[in-house]
Amino acid sequence: MPFAKLCLGLALAAPLVLGACASQGAREPDYGQPSPYQSEIDTYSRDEIVEATSDFFGVTAEAAASALERVFSDLGRPVGYIAGEEVSGAAGVGLRYGEGYLTLKGQPGSQKVYWTGPSIGFDAGGNASRVFTLVYNLNDVDRLYQRFPGVDGSAYFVAGMGVNYQRADDITLAPIRSGVGLRAGANVGYLAYSRERNWLPF
Repeated sequence: MPFAKLCLGLALAAPLVLGACASQGAREPDYGQPSPYQSEIDTYSRDEIVEATSDFFGVTAEAAASALERVFSDLGRPVGYIAGEEVSGAAGVGLRYGEGYLTLKGQPGSQKVYWTGPSIGFDAGGNASRVFTLVYNLNDVDRLYQRFPGVDGSAYFVAGMGVNYQRADDITLAPIRSGVGLRAGANVGYLAYSRERNWLPF
């Protein structure tokens, strides 16, 4: 090949070669450590929640997956969960007290949470149960500490577990109860979440 043509070919190819090299050398921007608040993409996968629910209640992964199928279908992936215990009693009008630990995806450790509230329903008696609550759209932990009314028509039972939805502003909580805790689906009311224990349910 004549020298002139070779030089022309290299000159024409140079921008493409340099562009390809620059593209290969480019890196994703470094966004640093996770924000102290949850982002929309910082969520738990279905498999992670199934495993956590199965371990918490001591049930099979299949049973946990059955109970969670509708929750994920309705609400998608949660930003966190509250794992705890509660006691409740009712004679038409009921009371509920609970405590647990809030864990958020992407944040180290967990923090103590308390809840209490009244309920009205066609049930009576008392019980103690474990509660695993999925948390959605919580971008500021301080916003958890308020009243969460139950969502009408959201209560259902699958695989021996009761699930209902609570909502305040755009935050949704999905408490999952097992065994004696199924009484939760037979009444309506609200739960107030707080940093410290509150014995007054109203």
